[in-house]
Amino acid sequence: MTSDLVVVGAGIVGLAHAFDAVERGLSVTVVERDAHATGASVRNFGHGCFTAQDGVALDYALVAREAWLRLAKEAGFWLRDKGTLVAARADDELAVLREFAEIRDVRLLSPRQLPVPLDGVLGAALLPLDIRVDPREAVHRIARYLAERGVRFHWSTSAHTIEPGLVRTSRGPLAARKIVVAVGHDVDRHFPGTAEQHDVRRCELRMLRVADPHGTTVEPAVLTGFSLLRYNGFARCPSHPLVRERLAREHPELVEIGLNLMFTQLPDGSLTIGDTHAYGQTVEPYRTEELDERVLAETARLLGVPRLTVLERWRGVYASAPGPFLVATPADDVRVVSVTSGIGMTTALGLAPTVIDDLFQEL
Repeated sequence: MTSDLVVVGAGIVGLAHAFDAVERGLSVTVVERDAHATGASVRNFGHGCFTAQDGVALDYALVAREAWLRLAKEAGFWLRDKGTLVAARADDELAVLREFAEIRDVRLLSPRQLPVPLDGVLGAALLPLDIRVDPREAVHRIARYLAERGVRFHWSTSAHTIEPGLVRTSRGPLAARKIVVAVGHDVDRHFPGTAEQHDVRRCELRMLRVADPHGTTVEPAVLTGFSLLRYNGFARCPSHPLVRERLAREHPELVEIGLNLMFTQLPDGSLTIGDTHAYGQTVEPYRTEELDERVLAETARLLGVPRLTVLERWRGVYASAPGPFLVATPADDVRVVSVTSGIGMTTALGLAPTVIDDLFQEL
């Protein structure tokens, strides 16, 4: 049997392509080397940070938002449409938020209006379009939903070779009219030349799950001044360079480890906190406690508590490259697709339709 589309990889990028193809009435087969998705798609904050994107990423994000809202209903997973709170703890950070409010639909808040107990906050901005999901649940529910709609999944199946019209797997060959390879940072495992051409590296994250010290319901995701350095939408603000310069001067060790001080709350009330960033072709297996200690200390300071109780620790890895998105054609009717900027959950469901448009131009 020949599928209209074979997708290699069942993370959010692969599932986004499968979803869009099914919507068009195409037959789809998904190949995943693990028994279920275990990569970057389940090791993140579950944060749809739509408002803070810029350029084509913003376009993808706004399309993805509508898809997330629909999928949450149809696939039956937990989603909170409560936005993002960006907390300013310095005058230059507050200036960025005020400037951002002039170009995006955000609501400025005084310290008294904060919906979350935070320490040392001068003001904040609420980004109302952003969402939260439980990443430990959402991707798996989407896969189950797609299977119910006729997508064939081959779990615990490795893709050995990929060529026009054919994916040779550990369970035999799969014929396909078109192929999408969505394997995240493992592009170099299948197409090393493509990875080298686009300078794809691995970005290692350090994240933790902690008990909420306040025992409160935290509806929005919470970002800080460090987060202003991670999202391109904020870079359009005139005061943005001042934030970068001050943080580099006052906290060089935190900027060096790529700290994005933020947190989201899971349905059980615990907080996902993080994160740090380190880049390389290969991720070393050794974990130093220092990075986790820095994340814990800075998050405790933000929450105004002496310490936090750690429930889980993990390392995430995603693809990183100079460009935010990798869409390459290593062979006829084959596309390699990766979100190379750490915003796969935010943009994949908007990126995928453009790739399917390109692959199936005859439709």
